[in-house]
Amino acid sequence: MTVQAHLESLEKKHVALEEELHSLMASPSRKDTDIADCKRRKLRIKDEIQRLKSSVH
Repeated sequence: MTVQAHLESLEKKHVALEEELHSLMASPSRKDTDIADCKRRKLRIKDEIQRLKSSVH
């Protein structure tokens, strides 16, 4: 997999997690631990995206 393809894949996952986070936050039966977990996963992907972008430039 090329770096660009990997970046695109990570960006799609990041968008999906953003949508999941909005859904969790809108749910009346949400759990704070689920929201925190989603935010952590989203942040890990964002960090990976930044790391890959900085290594390419």
